[in-house]
Amino acid sequence: MTALLNGITIPELPAGVKRRLQSLGAAVTSRYPSAEQSLASPPVGSRLAPVMGNFGFPFLGHILSSTAEPLDFARHRYAKYGPVSWAGGVGFRVVTLLGPEALEAAWRNKDKALSSTRGWQPVIGPFFDRGIMLLDFEEHRDHRRIMQQAFTRNALNGYLELTSTRIGHSLSNWHPAQRFPMYPSIKHLLLQQAAEVFIGTELGPEADQLAHDFHDTVRGGQAVIRADVPGGTWARGLRARERLEKYFHHQIPGRRQGDGTDLFSMLCRSESDDGKRFSNQDIVNHMIFLMMAAHDTTAIALSMLVYELGRNQLWQNVLREEAAQSPAESPTLTDLENYPLLDAAFKEILRMYAPAGTLFRQAIADTEICGHFIPRKSQIAINVYASMRLHDWWPDPDTFNPDRFTTAAQHEAISRYTFAPFGGGAHKCIGQQFADMTVKTVLYQLLRRFTWSTPSGYVVPLTWGTGPTPADALPTKLARLGT
Repeated sequence: MTALLNGITIPELPAGVKRRLQSLGAAVTSRYPSAEQSLASPPVGSRLAPVMGNFGFPFLGHILSSTAEPLDFARHRYAKYGPVSWAGGVGFRVVTLLGPEALEAAWRNKDKALSSTRGWQPVIGPFFDRGIMLLDFEEHRDHRRIMQQAFTRNALNGYLELTSTRIGHSLSNWHPAQRFPMYPSIKHLLLQQAAEVFIGTELGPEADQLAHDFHDTVRGGQAVIRADVPGGTWARGLRARERLEKYFHHQIPGRRQGDGTDLFSMLCRSESDDGKRFSNQDIVNHMIFLMMAAHDTTAIALSMLVYELGRNQLWQNVLREEAAQSPAESPTLTDLENYPLLDAAFKEILRMYAPAGTLFRQAIADTEICGHFIPRKSQIAINVYASMRLHDWWPDPDTFNPDRFTTAAQHEAISRYTFAPFGGGAHKCIGQQFADMTVKTVLYQLLRRFTWSTPSGYVVPLTWGTGPTPADALPTKLARLGT
């Protein structure tokens, strides 16, 4: 919830300010206590429990507390109210779901009462309108069937062939330093990689412009002032979206006739088993969304994995030894499957720093979740990030420990909803394998070229993008291997 409340992103704050916010939130709550109450009364005879919660400070709700310490806030609400509760946002109420049972109910959506379209529209709708995640029910199913052709194993291996050499070239231009700016460097590398793999654009001015436009489009959905004010973040995002639309529309006729292996070309030619194809506008909408989803989430996951390995030299060395035992200059999907410890480390990062940290829905009909009555028009936040940091399912949940994922017994103990960084049900991320191969390929090459560590006592400050995101440059001591 950090807070994406009513679609407003709260930027990262210095530690001292966060402590003062925390104290202020506690003082305000003490002076202006918010009575616990139910969200709505369940139907008579339904045997459903009401969703309990409280609003917090008038109009602002719990924004001070949830901004200062989002994990502590979520855990406190979970301890007090259980997996389903409501809290005040900026002038409205939001139902928060925590834990595997609540997440499973939302993602299975057995009575089709929860709408992804309406849940996401006030958050990122103007920038990612009709992207695959923002579609519902039969329409979502039909679009996904066509899109799946661009994410087959053969297609993914084709993307790897496009990008492996370029990743190595980009890393060769990284210069060792005492405080190397790791996060912006990773973002730049992945934006360039996404431009080539997704769009088939060679590195250069055109790719740079596309990268800037995608960055501004993503930032638009995180704007504090959500109005088309000249020079503002929201306005820049809207203009960037317009330029991206023009670019893709202009390219589509040639891509439909060509034989390119980039994602854009694949979407232009993909069709479902019953012969359905995307319209031009469908392709534009899906490309803009997929670029955001693929780049932003992989940038978070890779950055946080580099961060934790910088703090845990033992694990960094273990992964480096594993990579050295099965060397591959340009690893394929099959090669990447030969690194089980790398896979475990990646899973642990997804658990600790879920790149898609909060997912949104709106109830379009009365429904129930975990025995609680959810009335129509309820705004719902599925808190994936905090759910995978709950003590009930994860011992010592704030400690980086890939061994959680290294044995068959532990795998069996982890349900698909206890560990669900890519969502679940019909809306489970279609690009899961793409994200997996991208992060592993880059880290594999990093391990073979560099060693790195974080400054003594450094703890990365986090802000909120699509998920918990480094708020600074993630300064890292970077050295070439063997020097």
